[in-house]
Formats: sequence, structure tokens, C-alpha cells
Amino acid sequence: MSVAIHIDHVIKRYDQVTIIPDLSAFIKNGEFFTLLGPSGCGKTTLLRMIAGFNSIEGGEIKFDEMVINDIPTHKRNIGMVFQNYAIFPHLTVRENIEYGLKLRKLDKATIQKKVNEILKVVQIEEYQDRLPERLSGGQQQRVALARAIVIHPSVLLMDEPLSNLDAKLRVEMRSAIREVQNQVGITTVYVTHDQEEALAISDRIAVMRAGVIEQIGKPQSIYTRPYNVFVSTFIGHSNLFVGRIKSNGTTAVVAFQDGYEFPMDNLGVVTDGQDIVISVRPEEFSVQEDGIQCKVNSRVFLGKYINYTLTFPPDMLVPNQPSIEFSQDLGHAEKIFEVGDTVTLRPNTAKINIFTADQAMNLIKDVGQYA
Repeated sequence: MSVAIHIDHVIKRYDQVTIIPDLSAFIKNGEFFTLLGPSGCGKTTLLRMIAGFNSIEGGEIKFDEMVINDIPTHKRNIGMVFQNYAIFPHLTVRENIEYGLKLRKLDKATIQKKVNEILKVVQIEEYQDRLPERLSGGQQQRVALARAIVIHPSVLLMDEPLSNLDAKLRVEMRSAIREVQNQVGITTVYVTHDQEEALAISDRIAVMRAGVIEQIGKPQSIYTRPYNVFVSTFIGHSNLFVGRIKSNGTTAVVAFQDGYEFPMDNLGVVTDGQDIVISVRPEEFSVQEDGIQCKVNSRVFLGKYINYTLTFPPDMLVPNQPSIEFSQDLGHAEKIFEVGDTVTLRPNTAKINIFTADQAMNLIKDVGQYA
């Protein structure tokens, strides 16, 4: 039976180095929950703590109301899918999937029934008598998934399961994993550094940095209303501008450094003269007669749209950004711009985000860190 996972103030140390200083999260029963972040942020470490492969130096992890800190891995009733598949090369597909059921000493009829069912779910019935060497990477990953869930675990843990696949197979397999998880309803914790993958398959995402959860929320919420600048720039691309609040007590006006300004009615508590960071995603610009002026530095044709890199006066920008970009939807474009052209762009004030000058918090009303 699937369970909820309570992670309460957990700490992970290696010798004198603290990897996870104090982390809490709640994963709902039956939820597809993704740990997303750059390499070294602690997401795999946390997954291994849930699995029982890593010790816990502080706090508790519970499956429903049962504390599992000291329960051995083999008694936690988890299914695990690894990056390298970890299927047995000398066993056929069916034999690989049967393995966990045989360890549980189920009778032959029950094993056959369960394996037949899961072969259908993961759509590899026709390959059941093949050895792994005769399977593609995607087919091997389906075997690993089938072997993990055929034992009816309480929790399914997946550590970068698609990173060894090519781009097309990754898209195919992420859809397959999500479909299977929906069918079986197992609480799933999924680790990835791929933002697109996380957005496509998750019920909720926890964005991690340096052992800390920066934000938890639904994919659309995290993309459209990131809690801080790190989340805004890690998930998708965000252009960051230096700005200032002008306020007369009733109306808040956002002003760019070049003097372009506009009112916003969805800000929380702000003060007149407050320094801010204005975050505009490439698709949140539109070509207009008034706005902020820039020059086209380069362009890339991508079928449905053209992606331009832009040059602004340096004092308008937050330093050390890899690029400033504008995505032009060709379905609505009246003009395609050349390198060197001057363009006037207007940000969509209903969609942009405004952050504190220290980049730590979104000033849009009702943007929460945990949801």
C-alpha cells in the first residue's frame, strides 16, 4: 500500500561536512514528487536517505506515521530505479522481473500472474524472453521500472533514470513513466537535474540548492511564480533587470533604469525608492512602440519561433548573466529582425516577476515558498 512521506528537519553529514543542514518536506500519498536541482545540491543524497542507503544524522523520515530512520533498506518496502538500470544481464526480461517476487517466496502461480500484469502495464510483453543485451536503452529502462513496481512497494524511488537515453527516448520514456505511475498510484520520488523533464512529469517539484529546498510547488506555479531569483533562473530562462519602486502610497510603479515605467497592481508590501530586480522571461516580451530599447545581437531560427539574444546598456542589467533573450512567436510576428536592428520591447506586466534587491523573495502577492 502506498504511503505519505514526512521528512522532518533531516540532517546529513559526511565527516565534518554538512550536505543537508535542516530539510523538511511532505510528500503526499500517491504523488509524483520530483527533487530538482544542479549537481551537488543534495537531491540524490536525500533520495538515498529515504531508501536507507545513507544514514540520517538528525531529524526523522516517516512513511505515514512509522519512523524509518533505523529500518534496514530491505525492510522499507521500496522500489528503486537507478540511472544505470541495474538489471541482471544473464536473466531474461521475465526472469529479471520475477526476481523480487521470488525473494519474497511467492508461489509460482502468483508470480506468473503479477509478472504478466506488469509486462502489459510497461508494454514489453513481446520482449519477455529476451536477454537485456538484445534490448534498447528504453526497453531496458522499462524492465527496470517493471521490476521495481511488480513487488507493490509503498514508495518508488527513481534516481536520474533517463540520463543515459538519447533526447527522443527521454521524451518517450518520461511519458511512459508518468503513465505507469498514474496507473499503479505509487508514491514516487524522482531525482533529476533536467528542468523540462521535471515540468513534464511531476505533480509537485522541490527545487534544491546546497542542501536546501528553495521552493516546493506545482510545475506551472514554480515556472510562472518562482519564489526567488535562483528558482527563476534555474527553471527556464529569465532576463534580470535592475529597477526601482516608485510609490505614492496607493499605486506602485515599477521603473527600469532607462526611465521606462509602468504601474503594477499585484505587488505586496513595497516602499517608495525600493531597489528591485525585474525578471522577464523571453516569451514575456512583445514588440511595441513604447518600452525598453535594445539591439539584436544574434538570432536562432527554431521553427515555431525565433530566439534573439539582445544587447542592453550594462547599467540596466543584473551583472553576470549568460544572455538576455527574446522569443518571437512566428505565428504572430509582423516583422523578423536582423542582427544589429534596434527593437523596442514591452514586458507583459501580468506575467513578469519582481524580486527584492537581494534576489531572495518574490514581491508579487501570495507567492509562497511551499505549496
